[in-house]
Amino acid sequence: MDISTDFLRQIARAAAAETLPRFRSPGEVSNKLSGGFDPVTEADQQAELAIRALIETEFPDHGILGEEHGSRNIDSPNVWVIDPIDGTRAFISGLPVWGTLVGLTVGGDAVVGMMSQPFTGELFYANALGAHYEGPGGPRRLATRKTTSLSDATLFTTTPALFAGEARDRYDRLEALVRLARYGVDCYAFAMLAAGSIDVVVEAGLKPYDIVALIPIIERAGGVITTVEGGPAEKGGDIVAAATPELHAAAMATLRG
Repeated sequence: MDISTDFLRQIARAAAAETLPRFRSPGEVSNKLSGGFDPVTEADQQAELAIRALIETEFPDHGILGEEHGSRNIDSPNVWVIDPIDGTRAFISGLPVWGTLVGLTVGGDAVVGMMSQPFTGELFYANALGAHYEGPGGPRRLATRKTTSLSDATLFTTTPALFAGEARDRYDRLEALVRLARYGVDCYAFAMLAAGSIDVVVEAGLKPYDIVALIPIIERAGGVITTVEGGPAEKGGDIVAAATPELHAAAMATLRG
């Protein structure tokens, strides 16, 4: 399904109008997780409402799955998946590595996606026109690096603490094989993979709204993204994204033992 770049820009602007005024400003933070910490802010909630309003006006028959306001008409073949602030922990800490994620699935396959970082003025998106970047330095097509060896690769994960038991052992083996490993930055790591700045991203326990928007961006930039089991990433889970098929295969071989 063809979604215009202008519509993706509209979504980014609508979300930014809710998130930017609240970024690095005092505000109430609620916890969604008993026995842990899963923060949500007014910015998350209001940004999602703004995004949903645009989609419902433009595509009233489409379904919507949002992190903060649930699902609507998700039996539709066309479903939008929204994470208004991916990286809320970074948001409440004043770090500009969060992003607004909006993706569209058709028949369960992610075909359109955008990641907007309004504080830095960056938009990463993929639609029928390919994968593109708009921001400082001017617009350009996104393309992954051509890295094929783990020994030459830069690896990102949110934190190794997300991996437990045997999965942690396998992650540690992977990290020992790469040239450089760094932590944090949530969706921004996937955007940097598509932009050709890093090579591998490994994450554990993602939800659909954490990853659907990023799948088309990575794939149309030349990368590969699947679950650790090798299946489609649209439903989330433990995810491996890499710059090239060869690098993806090498990372998967290590993570799967």
